[in-house]
Amino acid sequence: MTEKHPSFLDAALPLIVLIVLLSASVYLFGSDSSYGPNQIALFLATAVAVIIGLKNGYKWQLMEQAMVNGISLSLGAVLILLSVGALIGTWMLSGTVPTLIYYGLQLLNPSWFYAASCLLCGIVAMSIGSSWTTAATIGVALIGVASGLGLSPAITAGAIVSGAYFGDKLSPLSETTNLAPAVAGAELFEHIRHMLWTTVPSYILALILFTIIGFNTDIVADFARIEQISTVLQQKFAISPLSLVPLLVLLAMAIKKVPAFPTVFIGALLGAVWAVLFQQELLAQLADETLPGFVGVFKLVWHTFYAGFSVETGDSNLNDLLSGGGMASMLNTIWLVFCAMMFGATIEKIGLLRKFVESILFFARSTGSLITSTIATCFVTNLLTADQYMSIVMPGRMFKEEYERRGLAPVNLSRSLEDGGTITSPLIPWNTCGAYMHGVLGVSPLDYAFYAFFNLINPLLSIVYAYLGIKILRLSPPAGMPPAQAIKN
Repeated sequence: MTEKHPSFLDAALPLIVLIVLLSASVYLFGSDSSYGPNQIALFLATAVAVIIGLKNGYKWQLMEQAMVNGISLSLGAVLILLSVGALIGTWMLSGTVPTLIYYGLQLLNPSWFYAASCLLCGIVAMSIGSSWTTAATIGVALIGVASGLGLSPAITAGAIVSGAYFGDKLSPLSETTNLAPAVAGAELFEHIRHMLWTTVPSYILALILFTIIGFNTDIVADFARIEQISTVLQQKFAISPLSLVPLLVLLAMAIKKVPAFPTVFIGALLGAVWAVLFQQELLAQLADETLPGFVGVFKLVWHTFYAGFSVETGDSNLNDLLSGGGMASMLNTIWLVFCAMMFGATIEKIGLLRKFVESILFFARSTGSLITSTIATCFVTNLLTADQYMSIVMPGRMFKEEYERRGLAPVNLSRSLEDGGTITSPLIPWNTCGAYMHGVLGVSPLDYAFYAFFNLINPLLSIVYAYLGIKILRLSPPAGMPPAQAIKN
């Protein structure tokens, strides 16, 4: 049987089923929807896509292989996720995260906290080129500080995500910042300079909004509570600037462009070593008393790698604040990523996403509508394939020829790919980035998405620029062709 091109109804049906099921999942299970219900929704939507594929002549074996290949694309992210789980656990045990929380409680003013968090994460992410590493280190500590100051975890997570993706988006060390111009055919630093026009104003607006929220919310720091947390931190951990060395080493490796997986795992190993060197009293309290000295400590550290860290303070809220991590804590996130990648690979294989783009181009007559369509397609690709890289590569390949045909410079496409793909990925709970942020920060994207101001403003501002013709660069016309004719073509 010959493989047929899908109809628009074919392309829309799996998406409709997915949206309905995910909506029902959130309605029925609330904040627990990411711990199983969303995965089932993705499985069922994949089943609908498979049925459409079979109807159109695609063999099951081909679709199954596409699913396997799709999942294999996420294995690099899975290794990072497992390493991040281990890192959070050992950095709790080593006192690195508690030290960051302790100093944060002493230094950060509640009124400035949200804006300061966004700014700090932006600086760190731009330095190392990784939103994931920023969230797993500085972000985890800031969530702890917010808890100590009695501030909103959702707004704090929104500030962390805003800053992390601002820095990641403009850093020449970032994978997505290199990927977008490579796909579009633009030069890296021209791409970064072109992004400044939409990215910097969006970030400034986000900082202003976080500042307004901070100064207009009745935030009364509970100094007794802060003192209580600070005292417990000093009692349980050896608080010292030396505890921050693992963080500095990790940031240095990231700046040197050491790949993410070894960087994070080395950071986790260094955290374990630092725990043995500087948290001996804590390890003695937590180690298995039935085992002799070093053997008991070794077992505790080993346990921390896979099960995370937990401590008893006599206060359940403090226990939650000072506990977490471990590779096992990331397994649910990995499950979600696998299901999402399976769905995305299936609809790509049977041509459903391409059908959407073909339909969009039919209506995208003006430059403004073309750029808007690109941004919207990147967002929809994030929804459907659940992968940030796919949201850049697939729309980039599909729209590149059309941008060239209309005489638009490649940087217009590369900027649109980042404005629509890179920064919308953490807003989607089942996307690899959204699932990662949920796993690391402990706040669902459904809760922090409304406060990730930078990620919300940037695509909208890019669309406004497109329709107003602001910083839309044209290709130089070929020799002998008048500029007006080149633009018309």
